[in-house]
Amino acid sequence: MKKKTAITHLFLDVGGVLLTNGWDHHARKRAAMKFKLKFSEMEDRHRLTFEIYEKGKLSLEEYLNLVIFYQKRPFTRGQFWRFMCAQSKPYSEMIELIIQLKVKHSLKIVVVSNESRELNSYRIRKFKLNSFVDSFTSSCLVRLRKPDAEIFRLALDIAQVDAKKVIYIENTPMFVQIAEDFGIMSILHTDYRSTCAKLASLGLQNKTSITTES
Repeated sequence: MKKKTAITHLFLDVGGVLLTNGWDHHARKRAAMKFKLKFSEMEDRHRLTFEIYEKGKLSLEEYLNLVIFYQKRPFTRGQFWRFMCAQSKPYSEMIELIIQLKVKHSLKIVVVSNESRELNSYRIRKFKLNSFVDSFTSSCLVRLRKPDAEIFRLALDIAQVDAKKVIYIENTPMFVQIAEDFGIMSILHTDYRSTCAKLASLGLQNKTSITTES
């Protein structure tokens, strides 16, 4: 009989793990170039608003009014929003890996991610994340955002799971450290191959996991 792993849940970041980041420094720089905006000014305004925006305390319209449309522009909010959406691309190998692991090991999948409400909804819908994710502890929904450690406590409470039965996959070292402080085994994601190997070493091997054997 196949030995069953003690791990019952995978906690996942979205940006940098399943998808590209939704609205990071690089995306904003591309937006400044495309729409001929002064990047330094845009960044100053973004820094003053992004925390409450990602906590769901500012709507997209309010955020854009403060960061972009505080003066007349030769483009519309719709054009800018479509550009924001277009920055999201899937990491197809990682998505397939998580789906395979979920099926093979009967795992529950929980997202723990910093996302603004509108981008969160768009990314879930566009890339069908809700077809394999069981719950979303997204900052815009729970009004907490990493690095606030309480978001991990809340994710554990919502999932009703002991930290020792969870593996967390995240691409930001500080957030890995915070999760580990809760007793959550964590993987610092840098690429598909190394994450596959680390998961396999923890008992979560999928049918195409890469080994180091020659």
